[in-house]
Amino acid sequence: MGKGDRKTRRGKTYRSSYGNTRAHSVKPAVAGAGAAVTKPAAVKKAAPAPKKKSA
Repeated sequence: MGKGDRKTRRGKTYRSSYGNTRAHSVKPAVAGAGAAVTKPAAVKKAAPAPKKKSA
């Protein structure tokens, strides 16, 4: 069980693939752990009003 084995973590890293053995996201160890803190959505500033031409 080494680099050639697709079912092991070492084989997944060797082949640069992901799956159950080598997942992207890490699940919390405790089931009752608090929710992840998320940033509020960025607010875009309004564009400045166009200048009026004087005659």
